[in-house]
Amino acid sequence: MRKIFLIARPTGFVANKPLRILRDVKLLFLLLVLSLHPLSEANALPESFADLAAKLLPSVVNISTTQIVEQGGNPGHNFPQFPPGSPFEEFFKDFMERNGRKGEMPNNGKPRRRARSLGSGFIIDSSGVIITNNHVIADADEVKVRLQDETEFKAKILGRDPKTDLAVLSIDPGKTKLSAVAFGDSDKLRVGDWVVAIGNPFGLGGTVTAGIVSARGRDINQGPYDDFIQTDASINKGNSGGPLFNLKGEVIGINTAIFSQSGGSVGIGFAVASRLAKPVIAQLRDFGRTKRGWLGVRIQMVTDEIADSFGLKDTSGALVAEVSQNGPAKKAGIKPGDVILTFNGKKVEAMRRLPRIVAETPIGIDVPVELWRSGKKMKIIVRIGELEEDAVTQASGKHKTEDEKKPKLVKLNQLGLSLEDMNSRLRKKFSIDANIEGVVVTNLDPNGLAAEKGVRLGDVLVEVNQTKVRTAVAVKMLITKIIESKNKKSVLFTINRQGSIRFLGLRVTE
Repeated sequence: MRKIFLIARPTGFVANKPLRILRDVKLLFLLLVLSLHPLSEANALPESFADLAAKLLPSVVNISTTQIVEQGGNPGHNFPQFPPGSPFEEFFKDFMERNGRKGEMPNNGKPRRRARSLGSGFIIDSSGVIITNNHVIADADEVKVRLQDETEFKAKILGRDPKTDLAVLSIDPGKTKLSAVAFGDSDKLRVGDWVVAIGNPFGLGGTVTAGIVSARGRDINQGPYDDFIQTDASINKGNSGGPLFNLKGEVIGINTAIFSQSGGSVGIGFAVASRLAKPVIAQLRDFGRTKRGWLGVRIQMVTDEIADSFGLKDTSGALVAEVSQNGPAKKAGIKPGDVILTFNGKKVEAMRRLPRIVAETPIGIDVPVELWRSGKKMKIIVRIGELEEDAVTQASGKHKTEDEKKPKLVKLNQLGLSLEDMNSRLRKKFSIDANIEGVVVTNLDPNGLAAEKGVRLGDVLVEVNQTKVRTAVAVKMLITKIIESKNKKSVLFTINRQGSIRFLGLRVTE
């Protein structure tokens, strides 16, 4: 595509003639160069995707799965039970198969049917290694792979990872020559770059669609490691597990999800970025499972109010809400209320970034962690552990004798809530464990600041601005002090909600 440039010369000025001629010659030369080599030639719309599609189609496969499902309901109604070998049993079996309800009738009389699903995948190794989505092959009793030329193979599941929705399959190609594709660098993608999706939408194999990268680094609340590429290339049911290519023919994403109220493509599709997928796939191939780094903390976002109360300049970082009792963080000295600013030299721009950084860190190595604690930065060293699939962060506390003095009720109109000292009646009413100490939220204004920020009835205030509280009067005194302060105007609540610790920041006024 050629571009035309219009150059405006200044008026009201008469230049020296030789200099003016030299300047005009330079401008003409520049225009000639630009016309022969347009600035955007590298990113111009290709005349056709045909050559690229012809090259890539043989590497994309259709995946079909079969699962034997036991039907519920009344066995006698769905499939009558007859004596084994009787003519009635054979008759009903033939009837079910003719009507598309092929199944088996076990001894308990409940009919079973074969549930089938379709998806996509792509070959990354000519020896027969194939990538797809975990949800395509999850709970499958049989997985089959069909090539572009209709050749079909029975596949074996090498490993799968529900957290990133990835799975690795293998087939024995025999004498069949497979066409493999390579991964590209998704970090080099820019919003607006062209991409091509190939897959098996609605069972229509070998379908090619094209679009652009609409956004990068999308978090769609599908898991702790969300890092999706958003594209407007048409992606529909059956495209799951298929590749998203750049114009070099490199896989820069694995198509995984769509946003749609109708079930069809509306131009909002999501693909797992190759940067996230490559290490997971390598581990699934080598070990049959993932080996992720583990820190042993539960984290939450740093809001404007929390940043203000901590004396932070911005909301970057991850706030530690809980620390696992025997985890690496506990051993290194990380505490609830710490804000993790950098991890292994990588800045934690936002809370959701930290789980991905930790997961990608090699197990067993010592890494530096920069924290914000008590108004200043500090550095510690953490030895990374291995994340177990059933690892759950738990908080523990010591049992303390309950003070059964007469409870006091305090209203905080600025925040729209009422607080009451802990007592046995409140423990029973809100199911508060005996080892939890603090002040209970017993009334909330639905239009108040506290309710707006997420405070709930039955929440236990454990700390106010990282100062432990045991009475409602103490909470009121701390908040009054903040209101009268000329600097900070935010209060940080440390809340215990059914055994789970969280931090809430509220901006207070007189």
